[in-house]
Amino acid sequence: MTTTSESWHPAAPSGGPALSVRQVLTLERVLAGEPEVVAGAGQLDRAVRWVHVAEAADVGVMLSGGEMVLTTGVLLAGDEAKQAAYIRSLHHADAAAVVLGLGRAFPAPPETMCRTAERYGLPMVVLHRPFPFAELTEEVQSRLVRRKFAAVSLSEAVRTGLTGLITAGAPLQRLLDEIARHSGCPVVVTNLAHRVLVTAGERSAVDDVLRDWERIARQAGGSEGDGWVRAELGGRGERWGRLLLCGYRGDAATGRLLADRAAEALVLHRMLGGGSTASWEEQSARGLLTDLASGAVPARQLLPRARAAGLPVGRRTFVPLVVPGAEPAVLDRVLRALGLAGLVAELGDGVTAALLSLAHDQDAEALTARFAARLRTTEPDLSVAAAEPREVWDDVPAGLREARHVADALAGAVAALDRPPVIRLRDVHLRGLVRLLRDDPQVQSFAERELDGLLCAEGGELLNVLRTYLATGRNKSRTAQLHHVSRPALYRRLEAIQTRLGIDLDDFEQAASVHIALLAHDAQQR
Repeated sequence: MTTTSESWHPAAPSGGPALSVRQVLTLERVLAGEPEVVAGAGQLDRAVRWVHVAEAADVGVMLSGGEMVLTTGVLLAGDEAKQAAYIRSLHHADAAAVVLGLGRAFPAPPETMCRTAERYGLPMVVLHRPFPFAELTEEVQSRLVRRKFAAVSLSEAVRTGLTGLITAGAPLQRLLDEIARHSGCPVVVTNLAHRVLVTAGERSAVDDVLRDWERIARQAGGSEGDGWVRAELGGRGERWGRLLLCGYRGDAATGRLLADRAAEALVLHRMLGGGSTASWEEQSARGLLTDLASGAVPARQLLPRARAAGLPVGRRTFVPLVVPGAEPAVLDRVLRALGLAGLVAELGDGVTAALLSLAHDQDAEALTARFAARLRTTEPDLSVAAAEPREVWDDVPAGLREARHVADALAGAVAALDRPPVIRLRDVHLRGLVRLLRDDPQVQSFAERELDGLLCAEGGELLNVLRTYLATGRNKSRTAQLHHVSRPALYRRLEAIQTRLGIDLDDFEQAASVHIALLAHDAQQR
């Protein structure tokens, strides 16, 4: 299992949570010494891992990096070469800062030390009032220990909580929600191409991140930013994604611990059957298309999510499609084979949706036909329910609902009627109208009344014959062929249907009435 994290604001050495030089200078005990920054003011966010009192001129050999060195400079007074060498040794040892107590050795800030510290970017602070170094050491060390203990406790709490969720079979989103709760900032999981797969956190904060995702994605691959922590996802020598804490406000080391624990959990979740990167992409697309189709979230608010998911949305034509009975992977392969941009996801009830994003100069109708034809080469029984192309993003939800309506209107139709590859709203006619009215109590009552003689258990076979007979336009030969019976046998069944219903199927009005009732009945059953 591999998880590598990286913080983009100045990092502490690997010893754990640290204070910055700036934070140390704001401590009450330090303020009592009247501190003044005389060099390296632009580096005050350096991390202080430890405080070290040292008067030795060769102090650099005693350091391991990240220390704030406290000195009176008693061994440096009167020797500018030693003063310059002292600052150089601190710089080479990667010290966080040097604090000089003014007194008998140096009644004023020494120019040589200030000049050398400024050249190397080493924060140098002088204390104008006598100050017991032991108090500063005690204060900073105790704070560092408390912070480190708190960070380790948080790390273990996160690891335990996430492991418990994984053991309980929690979905990926639940894990991300827990990570966001601990980090207090948006959490984003991407593939290696920076396409957003899953997000968690306060919705408005997540939307703010996604709204500027192109810039953030470029930053994510670099080494600059403020409060952004990245952890690589992968295992067995292969990386397959990234996790980002976006705008983490705690200290860098704690952020890295959180990111590492989160990354470990996501890798474990995937190893234990929690899905592949491809399935995470499908979950992302499903959430977006479901929100678009439901209309619960305004389309304008979903635009950042669509863009971050890799869907081209600027100056595009959108074609909503719904394919009942299709596997998302099948539609995704067709999209890739045709080189089309789009999202694919299962919306539930065995219905899969695809949202094509085309350039304005592309022929939407022709490409929809090509999509359906290509699908038919591997899935001959599938038809594509297509909405009219939408020229603006705000119209996409209505388009998805239109395509879903067309697909629902076709549900229950006789499959053997040689449906065309692409079916639109204008093609569903009466079936579409009945589908819209199926929940009306009067329509339900009408269907029950008209079909009463066939709705009993023994009437099931006759109901199927009636359905086929009406769907074929009362074509007796075609109906007999589809039911694999002789014409005389079909005549006997049609006679039984007419007797049970008390109608004459040769009468157009009566046949139409029964046909509408049957369409309503089928729509209600579905």
